[in-house]
Amino acid sequence: MTDKLDLRDRPEEDHRTQLFNTLDETEPGDDFEVVAEDDIDTHLVRYQIEYDRVIEWEYADPDAEPREVRVAVGEPLDDALGAIDVRDLKPQRRHEALLEIFDELGVGEGFVLVNDHDPKPLYHELKSMHGEVVDWEYRSRGSGEWRVEIIKTGDSEATDEDIVTRYDVRDIPKEERHPTIHHRYGMLPEGGTLELIAPHEPKPLHQEFRQRYGDSFVWEVVESEPGRCRVQITNSDSTDKNTNRTDSGDDVTASPSDEERIEIVEEHDVRDLPPAQRHERVYKAYDELETGTGFVLVNDHDPKPLYHQFEAEAGPEFRWAYRQREPGEFRVLIGKAENPTDSGSGEKSETPF
Repeated sequence: MTDKLDLRDRPEEDHRTQLFNTLDETEPGDDFEVVAEDDIDTHLVRYQIEYDRVIEWEYADPDAEPREVRVAVGEPLDDALGAIDVRDLKPQRRHEALLEIFDELGVGEGFVLVNDHDPKPLYHELKSMHGEVVDWEYRSRGSGEWRVEIIKTGDSEATDEDIVTRYDVRDIPKEERHPTIHHRYGMLPEGGTLELIAPHEPKPLHQEFRQRYGDSFVWEVVESEPGRCRVQITNSDSTDKNTNRTDSGDDVTASPSDEERIEIVEEHDVRDLPPAQRHERVYKAYDELETGTGFVLVNDHDPKPLYHQFEAEAGPEFRWAYRQREPGEFRVLIGKAENPTDSGSGEKSETPF
């Protein structure tokens, strides 16, 4: 077997073949390193499905380029499903990899997703993209490890639309709609388009987008008929769309009055933790906070995807305020306000979608 497989100088269409050949030569219990320009998660899940072998892998640094991955080969799956642990991947890369993996599944094929929080937004996304062919079953929940068995039960609904993702909000519970959409929009690449299918044009959501993202998006109604409206939202430039903004473009974080009521009780520097443990540490720290207290999160990159997860899951007492934004050191105040009716992250619309 080889100790290292470097795919950088090989044609992209040959990556899977080269990787599969190396895996075939690797004995159970052995491992090797892969260096590639792009993620290889889709190939590794595909190998588990086709060859019925347990494969485990871990990125040396999930944010580094090129990708350096340690791949270990295990015993046969024995009719079980292969797994992909996405806890060490950034949220945008998680969705990209999982959508591609599901696209490649044949009818009756599947995998086990391992995540550090409830991946319910992915369920809505897959169902909106592929129709009623997504079988979704939780195997375990909570404590930093959520396991979901995902199986494709039929042929996907074909689409010719040049979009990154789609959500049919008619099938999403009302309380989950806006947080789910903002969470996914925050991951769109520049020029990427998110499509919504709603019973009518979601004007309250449009207003939220104006408040949060200013002029950095394009909102286009491409179809409108009774009971069905299609809206395409495109990230039109590289403006930092994850930060809440007012119409004037100013950042919206916890107000000074909020900060005065929030007593900082500790600091959590997660830069030395493996990515899979960072969210677990922050969630645990937040759960332990008393009303009116908070902590400072120190991270090596902007933790905005974490903000969207809190916004989707935490109550109106949640507060988020940047203290420092510099390469290699971001500091954010995360707290629970004493006056939850005065939300620092903007009012949530009570109007039906």
